[in-house]
Amino acid sequence: MKVIFVAAAYLLGSIPTGYLLVRSADRRDIRGLGSGSTGATNVLRVKGWKFALPVMAVDVLKGFLPAFLAIRIFGDYRLAAVSGFLAVLGHCFPFAIGFRGGKGVATSMGAFAGLSIPPFAASLGVFALVVAATRFVSLGSILAAVSFPFLFLLFRGPRQVFIWALTIAALVILKHRENLGRLLRGRERKLGEKAT
Repeated sequence: MKVIFVAAAYLLGSIPTGYLLVRSADRRDIRGLGSGSTGATNVLRVKGWKFALPVMAVDVLKGFLPAFLAIRIFGDYRLAAVSGFLAVLGHCFPFAIGFRGGKGVATSMGAFAGLSIPPFAASLGVFALVVAATRFVSLGSILAAVSFPFLFLLFRGPRQVFIWALTIAALVILKHRENLGRLLRGRERKLGEKAT
């Protein structure tokens, strides 16, 4: 049963929300626009808030539901963390569109919320503060993802979850490696700047 559950977590994460929404609206492939990501930040730059908000909502749910339900149904925090990781992996590497997806931010935030609300809320605070101070969504996303595993321990969460939460953060960093390069070169786009 648990094997089926984690497989379903990957499949749920693999639903390419941004790709499907942009494709249905104007027959364009979001992966050829802006940063090439299927996530909400790129959809925001390319299509605006009207498209980005539903993409973000669905992508958050893709991470939240597997983690939350694993705890609710099985009472298993490690399964919840593994399921959250697989949902993020599915979002980043969706099999249905050639393993080219998003950067995992909204889905990882959903997984973190499903694991525990207090450290998630604190990591969301980290994101908000960094973006407000710098207008770099990528930097806020990376620091929020990295902060969650440590905040989870600080809030006395089960230790077996820490390594999986850290793995999710590592995946988010991996998917942002180009952003990190642009940040270091002073060429990263800020929130509100349009993509061409």
